[in-house]
Amino acid sequence: MTGRRATKLDAITLSVIQAALQQVCDEMDLVFSRAAFSPVIAEANDRSDGIYSAEDGSLIAQGAGGLPVFVGVMQYSTGTLIERIREGVTAPPEPGDIYIVNDPYLGGTHLMDVRFAMPVWRGGEIYCWLSNTGHWPDIGGAVPGGFSASATAVEQEGLRLPPVKLFKKGVLDPEIYAIISSNIRVADQRIGDIRAQAAALEVGAERLGEVLDRYGDETVRMAIAELRLRAAAQMRARITEIPDGIYRGEAYVDSDGVVNAPLTIALAVEKKGDALTFDFSGSSPPCTGPMNSVLATTLSSVYLAMRHIFPEVPLSAGAFDPLLVKRPEGTFLDARYPRPVSGCAAEVSQRIAEAVFSAMVKALPDEVTAAPAGSSGNFALGGHDPARGRDFVMYQISGGGYGGNARHDGLSNGCSTIGISKSPPIEVMEQAFPVLYRHYALREGSGGAGRQRGGFGLAYEVELLRGEARASFVMDHGRTGPLGALGGADGAVNTVTVWRDGKAHVPPHLSKEQDIPLHAGDRVSVGTPGGGGYGDPFERKPELVLRDVALGYYTASQAEALFGVVLSTDGSAIDEAATARRRG
Repeated sequence: MTGRRATKLDAITLSVIQAALQQVCDEMDLVFSRAAFSPVIAEANDRSDGIYSAEDGSLIAQGAGGLPVFVGVMQYSTGTLIERIREGVTAPPEPGDIYIVNDPYLGGTHLMDVRFAMPVWRGGEIYCWLSNTGHWPDIGGAVPGGFSASATAVEQEGLRLPPVKLFKKGVLDPEIYAIISSNIRVADQRIGDIRAQAAALEVGAERLGEVLDRYGDETVRMAIAELRLRAAAQMRARITEIPDGIYRGEAYVDSDGVVNAPLTIALAVEKKGDALTFDFSGSSPPCTGPMNSVLATTLSSVYLAMRHIFPEVPLSAGAFDPLLVKRPEGTFLDARYPRPVSGCAAEVSQRIAEAVFSAMVKALPDEVTAAPAGSSGNFALGGHDPARGRDFVMYQISGGGYGGNARHDGLSNGCSTIGISKSPPIEVMEQAFPVLYRHYALREGSGGAGRQRGGFGLAYEVELLRGEARASFVMDHGRTGPLGALGGADGAVNTVTVWRDGKAHVPPHLSKEQDIPLHAGDRVSVGTPGGGGYGDPFERKPELVLRDVALGYYTASQAEALFGVVLSTDGSAIDEAATARRRG
């Protein structure tokens, strides 16, 4: 829906329709979370819903509470579905049909992110598509939770579904469902997520129908076209503020989980006129382990990074039109079958965004932050609960510190860069799984020093109370912390320690390992990264350093070593003379 600029819409009607489309998506998000069984969806909100063009699947609107990384991904997968239907590869839809797909190479992320897509019919024709994505706690594969840290082929990661009709004329297909449930763990609980995911689309179709009935199909179509044009114009206007030139940034992945060596994301951003071109061709080649990124995730990572930088630009496909991403062929950012990809959505995507921040902070120092924690902290625990007589799969995500910026310190324990999903409440996790959280607090001292320091990560320890289980981790930033900017220090690295029979085990890859056996009483301790610091730490106001020490964020010795601020013996006041000498 990219037609000519509409001339018959007044500004008020356009604004009301824009808000109405947003509300449709927001209500889909709400229905999905409230009806889902899995804590990762119902509590952590690891899901997203949106409206997409009937012509090419381009984004019209997405729920404000949905994960930003799914913006470009769902646009890509919906477009691929439309293309496959036109080519006769996928069966054409009928009213009431809902497709399911999680194939990463057809516009996805990792296999656990399962997408549903449903056409909205008007007058016997498809007016648009509704689509949503939910993170299923398990999709089969080698390890509970799907995060196989040492997979070397996608088949080891779980069940891969091309676009097929899970619902036909509104009825769940029992044969397709049987195939799915026979290949995943704790299958009896997935029906709740499936019904919730479908219900969200059905509610969306009903609400969108009300909007169309009120304003007319053609008026809404004109509004969608106009909103796309305006989003593109606003993004171009912000881009023109950047001086022409080439800006470079880098980010690093700890390892691919198999080969214990870092992967490099090398980015060159060319600003010319009112467009930005992103070139990742200098990045590492395809890797053996599961840290490859499919093209849809790579594109979406660039879009969400720019969304962080220019949050005021309305969200639609138009906002992406001035962002030109060269296909990074021959690198691990353009995964082709059968490369494993379980780490792409939650980890590599954030490294891509980090590379964008690293480049753009040079162009827009007052707009861009230092690097955030950049890890979703993927921790999967699967086993058997003897007290309840059933198997379980627990999936834990965790927040970290955001980077400092020109105006203020970084946010502490913020959600991941790629989304708004949060850690499920520990009370819910302890109720649902045989675990006890012995510690859950800010990770003091983890924020990178700077004129504006980075935010602090999270420190937690969880104990298996009964039975046996297997733990798997696909995290990152265990080798290097989130990068500081303009003289700021890096944030603290991610740490993982598994306590088995009282003995500490640190994964050889630091942030990645799979299938670690646990028995009752064994514990897992995690410290998530802090954000990078922004600016010279010795330029930080001494009274802010004193406040941080008083709050327990840093010790008095750290205040002197990191910020050059010397405190009195009892730590209650600033020794101004000693501070002046220390800072030189």
